[in-house]
Amino acid sequence: MKKRGIILLSCLACTTLYAQIDNSSVSPQGIRAVTRPSADVQLSFVQPGRVASIMHKDGAKIQAGEVLVQLDDTVEQVLLAQIEAASRDTTQIQASQASLDQKKVDLSKMETAAIHRAVTQLEVEHARLDVTIAELALQMAVFEHEQAVRKFEETQKRINMMRLLSPISGIVEQIQIEAGESVNALDDVMRIVQIDPLWIDVSVPLPTARSLGKGQAVQVVFPLPNAETTEGRVTYVSSVADAGSGTLIVRIEVPNKSARPAGEHVRVIYSLPQ
Repeated sequence: MKKRGIILLSCLACTTLYAQIDNSSVSPQGIRAVTRPSADVQLSFVQPGRVASIMHKDGAKIQAGEVLVQLDDTVEQVLLAQIEAASRDTTQIQASQASLDQKKVDLSKMETAAIHRAVTQLEVEHARLDVTIAELALQMAVFEHEQAVRKFEETQKRINMMRLLSPISGIVEQIQIEAGESVNALDDVMRIVQIDPLWIDVSVPLPTARSLGKGQAVQVVFPLPNAETTEGRVTYVSSVADAGSGTLIVRIEVPNKSARPAGEHVRVIYSLPQ
């Protein structure tokens, strides 16, 4: 009886402690967290080259798809013009087609002459072989032309890779190169961040986090200048809890039209559904 009483008291203590943890998570003071960019991209080239021009400076606002840095592609442009000329030239195809047409006419005449025994069967077979060879020559000419077209497309893509485009709309946070400088493949060139919206990753006690759903509104309190409160939305709840702290990561997205810098300490206040 005494042992059962000890176990019961222990269970009550655990329940009380668990409830305290859960209640603390929804305290008026909220959970302290730090804002971060919703996108933070470090850009680099996939091939070496010399930087010809840099289109923006630190702090510039840019749009997705905008050219940021251009490598010197003078030599590549000359090569592209040569390959383009070859891809447009169909002279060899036309010549092979004309040769095939003539070989077919010759074969027809040979076959007619063979009926009247004016030529031998061997000469007819040679004429048929000439037609076959002409057909193969035409196929080769068409194949080589298709390869030239593919080579032109490949060279175009390689030249396009010498332009660094922004994958997101955001702000140029840092430029690590100068115009005229040579860069190696995969060297850091430029950092782009997106701070509208901001993201906040919060460690929330497990019981509470499981009650939060995607799209749920929360309040984010920015300390400066006057404890400004902005509404955010839950966009993600982690599927794996931290065993040590008994928490789940909850991601909150908050609009940032006023362009507040990322990295601010904030308080996140949420209410559980009734």
